[in-house]
Amino acid sequence: MSSSMQSSMIKIDDYRWEIPQTYKPGMRVPGLVFADEKMIRHIRDEESLDQVANVAFLPGIVGRSLAMPDIHWGYGFPIGGVAATRVEDGVVSPGGVGFDINCGVRLLRTDFTESEIRPKIERLLSDLFTNVPSGLGSEGKIRLKGNQIDSLITKGAAWAIEQGYGIPDDLEYTEERGCIEGADPDKVSAKAKTRGTPQSGTLGSGNHFLEIQVVDEIYDADTARAFGIQGKGQILVLIHTGSRGFGHQVCDDYLKTMNSAVKNYGIELPDRQLACAPVNSPEGQSYLAAMACAANYAWANRQCITHWTRESFSRVIGIKQRDLNMAIIYDVAHNIAKIEKHQVDGKSISVCVHRKGATRAFPSGHPVLPEAYRKVGQPVLIPGDMGRYSYVAVGTERAMAETFGSTCHGAGRFKSRSAARKSISGADVARELANKGITVKVASIASLAEEAPAVYKDVTDVVHITDAAGISAKVVRARPIGVIKG
Repeated sequence: MSSSMQSSMIKIDDYRWEIPQTYKPGMRVPGLVFADEKMIRHIRDEESLDQVANVAFLPGIVGRSLAMPDIHWGYGFPIGGVAATRVEDGVVSPGGVGFDINCGVRLLRTDFTESEIRPKIERLLSDLFTNVPSGLGSEGKIRLKGNQIDSLITKGAAWAIEQGYGIPDDLEYTEERGCIEGADPDKVSAKAKTRGTPQSGTLGSGNHFLEIQVVDEIYDADTARAFGIQGKGQILVLIHTGSRGFGHQVCDDYLKTMNSAVKNYGIELPDRQLACAPVNSPEGQSYLAAMACAANYAWANRQCITHWTRESFSRVIGIKQRDLNMAIIYDVAHNIAKIEKHQVDGKSISVCVHRKGATRAFPSGHPVLPEAYRKVGQPVLIPGDMGRYSYVAVGTERAMAETFGSTCHGAGRFKSRSAARKSISGADVARELANKGITVKVASIASLAEEAPAVYKDVTDVVHITDAAGISAKVVRARPIGVIKG
């Protein structure tokens, strides 16, 4: 944090810090950072807080430029950033979504307990590692021909189910039912389709993972039961992946488009990485249509991986898939821009909500939620690092009033991948995890260093802040016992 930022920030309460609109001439709204004293010390030396201020320059931005406690530096927007712009006269910015469009998580519940799965964990991970393609540049088992990818990116998770990868009920428990309307394959480049065609149905690399977890703490038993979580010791499976090279190429393509649009529309920005276009402009509408294609690709991706996960459990445990009762609790996007209705200055208006490293957190009663969750609210899935915990939370009314129905998305890095490789060895990480009773399968042991628990904030600290601030409420904590890293 620069000295001027440090002196400018206003502590609102124990979990909220304001970056005043006067911090930089040209800010249209203040910034608001969710953090406690400890977390502010974590992020004070980063550029991410200046990025929060820069986002406040976007035309049409309303409310505040928001940052969650898992904030860290990103392209244009910080990761952990949220901003809403008026559809009427605001802009959409690819930097507010990121390169891995609809990177997100899906949580599955099972009827198994740790005592049943622990003796089979090695066999189960080996089968999953073989069954779910993973790794840098990995290619999937799905063989698309010709323009078949157009159907996949138009229909999303429903396409996967049509191909036999899952059941119709899976859609009910997926954000947007696994498909954003308005996806237009004609707005996607041939290069993006070429990159995406062989990678459909793959986990990928980096921080993507498939994790077998055990429920070890329940904070709200009634809400947990509504989500299908019955008690401690229950086995859950968390899937974290996105749109792979397809989404990366869509973002790359439209950053070029937006750089031209900024000049054409006379938009002044403090950072060229915030390149944008009016939401209702041809460029803005084309980006949203292409982004929807990438989001749908990611939902199809997680749907296929769900099917193969069920296959592996069925094979190793010796129970037919239809008898597994391995259901989706929910699937949420972390990197996305969506047109939503929100209350701003006492009026309901249409806004483009950018969530980059942030999770939608709608409260009970919201009409888009599955009927089964309408009384309790939306499940919020918050993965941690592979050596500690993950959390299930629930959306709140305060989130709707204060953060456009948004909360944190995970632990958040505080050490770069290159810095991690210099200070930690992959073999040491594997030993550390084994000592904690966590089995890991990875293509390259050296790559574990980049994802070591020590390079992430403690997700417990992050979730404590969002819970105490009231923008999501803790429901369940789970710890990993088996992890597949891409």
